[in-house]
Amino acid sequence: MNEKKDISMETKEEGLQEQILAERFSLCRERISQIGEEELAEEAFRDYFVNTAKQIELFVQEYFNVAEGRLKEAGIGELQENNRRLYSDVLPENYGKSYANPAFAAAALGKEFGQVLSFLAAEQRSLIAFAYEQDMESMVIRMELFLEVYHAFVFAEEERKALPEYEEIRDMIYWFASDYSETMLEKSMRSTFDWKEDFALKIIMESDLTDLRYLYWFGEYITENELRMAGYLNALPEEKIALMADTYTEGYRIGFEVTGKDIHKKESVNIRYFLGFERVVKKAVENFRKMGLESVIYRAPASFLEGRKLNKNGFYGSAANKQFDYDHEYDQALFYDKKYVHHRLENYRNALESVKELAAVHGGPAVIEEFGEIPFEPVSKEENLRLNEEQQKLAVEFQSAAGALMNEYVKGDERSFTIIAFPVPEIGENFETIFDGVLRINTLDYKLYQGIQQKIIDTLDKAEYVHIKGCGANKTDLRVALHKLENPAEETNFENCVADVNIPVGEVFTSPVLKGTDGILHVTRVYLNGLKYLNLEIEFKDGMIADYSCTNFETSEENKKFIRENVLHHHDTLPIGEFAVGTNTTAYVFAQKYDIGDKLPILIAEKMGPHFAVGDTCYSHEEDLVTCNPDGKRLIAKDNEVSAGRCENMAAAYFNCHTDITIPYDELGELTAVDGGGREYQIIRNGRFVLEGCEELNRAFEEE
Repeated sequence: MNEKKDISMETKEEGLQEQILAERFSLCRERISQIGEEELAEEAFRDYFVNTAKQIELFVQEYFNVAEGRLKEAGIGELQENNRRLYSDVLPENYGKSYANPAFAAAALGKEFGQVLSFLAAEQRSLIAFAYEQDMESMVIRMELFLEVYHAFVFAEEERKALPEYEEIRDMIYWFASDYSETMLEKSMRSTFDWKEDFALKIIMESDLTDLRYLYWFGEYITENELRMAGYLNALPEEKIALMADTYTEGYRIGFEVTGKDIHKKESVNIRYFLGFERVVKKAVENFRKMGLESVIYRAPASFLEGRKLNKNGFYGSAANKQFDYDHEYDQALFYDKKYVHHRLENYRNALESVKELAAVHGGPAVIEEFGEIPFEPVSKEENLRLNEEQQKLAVEFQSAAGALMNEYVKGDERSFTIIAFPVPEIGENFETIFDGVLRINTLDYKLYQGIQQKIIDTLDKAEYVHIKGCGANKTDLRVALHKLENPAEETNFENCVADVNIPVGEVFTSPVLKGTDGILHVTRVYLNGLKYLNLEIEFKDGMIADYSCTNFETSEENKKFIRENVLHHHDTLPIGEFAVGTNTTAYVFAQKYDIGDKLPILIAEKMGPHFAVGDTCYSHEEDLVTCNPDGKRLIAKDNEVSAGRCENMAAAYFNCHTDITIPYDELGELTAVDGGGREYQIIRNGRFVLEGCEELNRAFEEE
């Protein structure tokens, strides 16, 4: 009887909370609709608040459109018009006069108020995602923040002041971020691990995927990319869809198998993908269920409190404007201080604790990447918020501590992953041919590569170091030191990587020794995490980054800042965490034939020449697992001098980043293994494999 009373009381309490939330929502909506009735002496600020209020009203109306099922009844033309209206403010053709553009806001409102109010306008855009997911609470707290800021300007008028104090407005942002940090982190963790959070899953599994209206039910920006992709996949035979899904899900399963991890301990997998690929994802969900895994599919963060980034992580549609995403990537600079960081870390642990049972049975991500969009070259704006030196150190501290916490709840030595990539229609008029070619590359005969790669490993295992030199315009001249094999008959430095977690096939890789790894790494152009770099050059001294540059921007200062933010991730330096030799010449020749080399994701590009990763090793948090190659030899090169200190100081041992940089074959002069006596074993010369037993790899060049 007491238990029934407790349940009844709990139900009543939940009902009361929902009623209060609905009242707050209604009051906010009503008050926002009245904005513009009060006079503000500063016309520019009045225009800002009226304009942003209209945006919010549009997003609130979308909440009711979803709730009342109007989108399910609308025709595709109406849905397209509605979708464009939601994102119109930040589309490239309108962004020049949008308050979400820091440059425009600063010009209209002054730099300080422009930055903070541009941040506020950008944050309100997250209401679109919350409207579609019917998350009233997340909408309300942002609407209340907007009204709090607006009222500060109204009250300043009443007190005969032209404007409120800037610090007053900044503090409102600070306390909003602080007060709601735990709430948003708990929601984020729930969406990360709980397969009952099935907003996207229901659309994928229950919709008629031949009716492309379903794409507009996610609340993401939809373009011809998504529509053409979905239409193309709908036209493919079922066996081809199955081949794509099977390659993807088997890669995930084999990732557990080859590392000796028990997949049967796991109950969930996180699917991350781009919209338009639902037919393949639906089949993958079915495959994973046969393995005993439920699929968790969450949206890429839309709010700064969730970790909104230029590089999407979750399910996502097209970027309405990548410059908008870039402009607001470091909005937390408004309030980021030591007190906030420590508070957020406490909230982070609490959020993980709230889902610890779900986290313990989570297997890791299965990622479908897209590529083929026009490479984004950002415009650097002085009005953009950027972390100062102290904030950068705090960001590194948070990233390191949060990574350690996540590993505590989702143990690195028990989880795995897989990644596969496909082109989007924006890649050009040869889209269908390129798509078929990539599918062929993703399903190459791994046994053939396994045997050839073993010959390369046998040669590399004789070496004390490897010498890599560029040719032509490429200025690379780098010496990579290798671990000493105490028992070469049973030990190896390089992993023979075929198509499991990193699809497609084609690389051998190691964690280099830092001491003695010296020289220059240079690529004339490269595309990393959605950003294009021109003449990227990194200097290593004893395996650590000593200097870096590129030629994207006019000044050295801008170029260094660009690399520090997006490659070093605010660290003062990073170690070289990986050295690999890519062997997928088929992919390289294919990319050259269709002139798509600069559009390929690193997942494929890293197989098309030697590559080097800065940051953590490939074995981050898995150093103590025994890994053997198909020939039975145990891999010993899992640590470097930095990660080896993990037992004494885990925070200093890991950087929570890993960025691969590839030298394409046509920029490669030589790759030579050198043993302790100075004897040289050339593996690649002038972009071709010259090591005996690797002749098959050159066949792709001959057939070009």
